[in-house]
This record gives sequence, structure tokens and C-alpha cells, in this order.
Amino acid sequence: MTDKHIKSDQEAGVTRGHCHGGKGMEQHKIKNRDDGELLANEYEHEPVPAFARRSVASVTTVWLGFPMIITCAMTGSMLVASMGFSKAFWAIITGNILLFLLVSVIGAVGARTGMNFALLASNVFGRRGYVAASGLLSLLILGWFAVQVGFTGNILHAAFGYNYFIISLIAGLFYLGITLIGIRGLHWIGVISVPTFIILGTWVAFDAVSRSNLADVWAYAGNENGVPMAFGVAITVVIGLFIDGATVSPDFNRWAKNSTHSSVAAFITFPIAHTYALLLGAVMTAALALPEADPFALDNMVGYILKYGAPWLLPLAIIFPFISFGSVCSHNLYMSAVNWSRIVGVKMRTAAVMLAVFGIAIAAGNVWSYFIPWLNLLGILVPPVGAIFAVHFYTVSRDPVPVDSWRLSAFAAWGVGSLAAYLIDHFAPQMSTSISSFCAAAIAYWIISHLVVAKQGAGREIVQNISN
Repeated sequence: MTDKHIKSDQEAGVTRGHCHGGKGMEQHKIKNRDDGELLANEYEHEPVPAFARRSVASVTTVWLGFPMIITCAMTGSMLVASMGFSKAFWAIITGNILLFLLVSVIGAVGARTGMNFALLASNVFGRRGYVAASGLLSLLILGWFAVQVGFTGNILHAAFGYNYFIISLIAGLFYLGITLIGIRGLHWIGVISVPTFIILGTWVAFDAVSRSNLADVWAYAGNENGVPMAFGVAITVVIGLFIDGATVSPDFNRWAKNSTHSSVAAFITFPIAHTYALLLGAVMTAALALPEADPFALDNMVGYILKYGAPWLLPLAIIFPFISFGSVCSHNLYMSAVNWSRIVGVKMRTAAVMLAVFGIAIAAGNVWSYFIPWLNLLGILVPPVGAIFAVHFYTVSRDPVPVDSWRLSAFAAWGVGSLAAYLIDHFAPQMSTSISSFCAAAIAYWIISHLVVAKQGAGREIVQNISN
């Protein structure tokens, strides 16, 4: 379904409405724009209609609320401490270029069709098979919600001694409230969190460099007592931060008016915003050159503000984690809820409440401490799904079409990609599992799909010969 088709469908719907009372249909259409409603229609089970699409600025703002967060700065600090600044810099650049390409390609399908990931997955993995892909990725994304709810509790516990469980509970409920507002809630938390992160993060980076110099920052070789991180592993870490969100990018990009707007949002988000966020933490850690940096405790932006900032910044150090983690957590919960609403047949907001309760319970178990293994798991399981989506909608079937209950070729390619990543992880850990699994799944799905098409063509030819 192209943009033209979407527009035609809307025009046809208005025409049919005039046949049964045009004025009523127009009033219904205006009402459905949801411009003044707090809890607007989220179109969980159908394509987003043309009149409900949002501006490129709004879609970009929603995306920016994803990477411009404390978590990315913490990850940048971890990379620099593990492998030195120059190597970490190039790993960050490489990973972000790959993320941009993935979001640009898959997100454009969402913008073109207006469909979310679950709806599109029905055409790739089958009417029943989509549950496996959509369900797994949604659970992994919910895991991100739990991890970063835990980050909120742990940072404030480390900084002020607050009770970890109580802070995590308050944070989780706050993040749920943002999610319940829907896509507009994600927009407005982005409007607040992104400028706050840019201002505070930029001040931290410049102030840290003023205590050292740029030459020392670039020459920083990492912690001498740590185990150096391989370049391929660093790329996996960068990609792993958003590989699941990038794969289900149609959940956001279906709101874009066209594929161009979708790509603009993707470009501003990953080559630019995500790189900037990672480098803020990297610069801070390299400039301070701490013997044993721990960004998951207080060697991060919040800790820096407490140590080097003016006293009046203390209240901001308390509020900032809620704003920053609130942005990414609400995004993750929204994506997970949109997909699970399709699977279990409920509204997005109903699914969000159920998932938030589950996620907060997981966060209470200190799940954040498994951050690095979590990224590695994402690098094995998720990239093959993105590869299959890209190959399917650009070489197999451009438009969504009904398929059988299970598309076995998609699952076979998924298995090949994950197996390749598993083997790389065990036998060549210096390489990137994300890139390996993506490439293996893409090649496998392309070959299998073309073999199936060729076999079907041969079968039709035999039937025609017999009938003749």
C-alpha cells in the first residue's frame, strides 16, 4: 500500500460517507482527528489514516527522546573505559551508521503503509507466525523498560541513599502515565527531556575537558586494570542499545506523512543524536581518566553534576533521571504495548498497564545489573528479524499481502541468522554478533525466498502443461 493508495482509501471513505450522509461523515472524520483529546486513537489494529499523520518535526521529536538519555552517555563512558577513546569513537560512528540504515529502510515501510510492526509482521512471518516475532521483540523491549526503571532507582540510591524499590516503583508508574497518553505523550516528554539532556550533557562534557585537554581525551587508552573490549563487540554494544527499537521502528514511523519524513527522523536520530549522546559520556570519562570508572554507580552525568556542579543544581540532579529515563522508558513501553495489544486483542493502553506491572516487578529484582549480557542477547536474536523485514519488503513483496498461517522461510532465515551470531559469539568473540546475524539472515532469506518462488513457478508451469 503506497502513500497514494492510503490517500485514495481516505478519499473513498469520505465519498462513501457522503452517500449515507456526507455531513455526518465529515463530522465523524473531524472528530477522529483527536486534536483535542487527551487519550487519542492510537490505531493499534489498523493503519494510521492520512489525516492522523504527524509532522516531520513531531516524529523526529518522538525519536530524539529515545537516544538522548543518560543510558547512552553511560554506555559511551563504558566503551571508552574499556577500549580507549579513539577506538570507541570509531565504534560509535560505525554502529550509528548501521542503525540509521536499518531504521531508514524498515521505518519507510511503516510510513508507506501506516502499519505498525505487528501488522507488518503478519505479512512476513504469517497470520499466526507473527506472534513469535512480534511477541519476542516486544518482550525484549519490555526488558529495556525494566532495565531503565532499575537504572532510575539505582542512580538515585547511589547518589542520595533513597530506597531502590520505592524509587523504582514511583518511576515505573510515572513512565506508565506518559505512555498512556500515547504518541503525543512521547512527543511532549521528548520536548522536555531532549533540551534538558543537551544542556546538561554539553556542560558536563565541556567542564570535564576544561579540567584536562582535547589531546589527552583523544589519547586516553582506557582503564589499565580492565579487559580491553574488542572493536566488533563495541559495535554490537552500540547497535544493541537500539536494535530492537530500530527493528520495530514502524511503530513510530507509521505516524510520518511519507517515507522522506521517516528517513529525515531516522537521520537526525542515529548518526547525529545517538552519536552525540554516546560521546558526551565518552568525553567525560576520558577527560577525568578515573582509574576505575563505574558509570552505573556515580561516574556518570548525575554524579558529575553532584560533584562539580553548583549547589542549586542539586534538585535538578534528582529530577533529571526521572525526565531522561522517563523518555526512553515510555518509548519502550509504548512499542511493547502496541505489539502486545495486537497479539492479545486489547487496546494499547490496557496492554501498557499490564506490561508496566510486569516490568516494574522485574526491575525490583535488580535486572539492570545484567546490562551487558542483555545487549549481547539482543545482538543474537533481534538483527535477523530486521534483516528479514528489509529483504522481504524490498525484494520479495513490496506491499503487504495475505500469507499462510506460518511463513516457514522467514523462520528458517531467522534460525540461520541467530545460529551465525551464536557461533561468532563463541568462536570469534572479537567480531560483531549483530552484523553477523543480520547478514546471515538477509542472505538466507533472499536465497530461500527466491528458491520458493522458482519452485512455485515451476509447479504452475507443470499444471498448465498437464491441463493443455
